[in-house]
Amino acid sequence: MTRRPGPRVLSEEALSELLGARHFSVLATGRRSGHPHLTTMVHSWDPEARIVRFFTTAGRVKVRHLRRDPRAAVHVQGGDVWTFAVAEGEAEVSEITTVPGDAIGLEVLAMLPESMRPADERAFLEQLVDERRVVIRLRVDRMYGTALDVDG
Repeated sequence: MTRRPGPRVLSEEALSELLGARHFSVLATGRRSGHPHLTTMVHSWDPEARIVRFFTTAGRVKVRHLRRDPRAAVHVQGGDVWTFAVAEGEAEVSEITTVPGDAIGLEVLAMLPESMRPADERAFLEQLVDERRVVIRLRVDRMYGTALDVDG
């Protein structure tokens, strides 16, 4: 019997590249019960600051979770079913954007990949205020992930 190769641990550089290459991820926060709460999110990765950013509305359950317990993790799937990266750390939740074009609104706008940029930025910034948007900043202190070099 031929033994198949095991998972290959990804380097810090490869993990960072994967976090930056993907725009969708799963954010894990903790419920009071200890069970995880998972949410698919759009994210942006700042490798120099080691911060993963998300935006959401102020009333979401994940915001309440993070204000109670800032520990969180984000999972990013690679280009195949065998490759992934996880980033863990503590998150902070910004204040609510209150004026179109304020610092929070501009932070959200800067997070968007080019393909998701709004045609009318002013209307987008106004919409962020109307929706009571906040930014979640996950300060990453640990990353891990693997790839499995097999077909299928």
